Amino acid sequence: MKAVQFVKDWALIIAILTGVLGYFAYVNIPFLNPTHAFVNTAVNILQPLLIFCMLFMTFCRINPTHLRLSPWHGWLLLIQGGLFVALGLVLVIWPSFAARIEVEGAMLCLLCPTATAAAVITKKLGGKVAAITSYTILVNLLVAVLVPAMAPLVHPNAELGFLSSSAIILAKVFPLLLLPLIAALLIRYMSPKLHFFFSHYSGISFYLWAVALTLAIAVTTRSIVHSDVPVSTLWWLVVISLVCCIFQFWLGRKIGEHYGDKVTAGQALGQKNTVMAIWMGYTFFSPVTSMVGGFYSIWHNVFNSYQLYQHKRLEKKS
Repeated sequence: MKAVQFVKDWALIIAILTGVLGYFAYVNIPFLNPTHAFVNTAVNILQPLLIFCMLFMTFCRINPTHLRLSPWHGWLLLIQGGLFVALGLVLVIWPSFAARIEVEGAMLCLLCPTATAAAVITKKLGGKVAAITSYTILVNLLVAVLVPAMAPLVHPNAELGFLSSSAIILAKVFPLLLLPLIAALLIRYMSPKLHFFFSHYSGISFYLWAVALTLAIAVTTRSIVHSDVPVSTLWWLVVISLVCCIFQFWLGRKIGEHYGDKVTAGQALGQKNTVMAIWMGYTFFSPVTSMVGGFYSIWHNVFNSYQLYQHKRLEKKS
């Protein structure tokens, strides 16, 4: 039990170290060289599959009758979608913009949906689980619409055209973000026993997240190693991810405070599904852009650790 708790407490650090060291160990073992193409293909399949499973296990815990809409939901959706579109239009109007990679990184940080684990942290901090669960569903719907709409404009494909590119992206995004919800709802009403099994063992999603994050960090490490962009660009992505993290936690809490739900709104806007960010960056933007998701993962976990520490300290005092 102590070993399991240790893994849970240090999951982020373990995933980062495993991803980085695992990548370097793998590429430096000569007799594994023939497997590189196969492993790349396997990872490309496994990453979205893990994201699907994480969302599915999370949605299995949801009771539709417990979902609650709040006015701050609309404001946060407007902010995430509005900023994503605004930055995307900057790149559409100025395709040779010098800081293109940095802008794409900011787009990913701003639109990335709420983390599946956000409800757990929100509950520990005294927030409203039903409200953040509702927002998680809504923001996934938003991402499923905006990514297919904007990605072909930001990275146009002359051979396919906008509509064809948008349809291909939609075919990748829709099953990943919306089918887990549909499947969870269908199982709830059509097979209660199977639904009970998935909801009862929903803690498995934590381990799925750990594996998905490890793979995402390994992919990010490969991108850094094979990237020919200046080191300054990487540092700017670090800075941008930090600024976006601080900005979103602050703005979410500020808006939530107006509606008496500061903690929940802050977590909804600030705590991200960074595995999704890395996958979206690598799949629809560029391998370099995807690095911002790995950096954001560090910042929002550091901030969450600080929040939990402060919350426990205040509880002890009272």
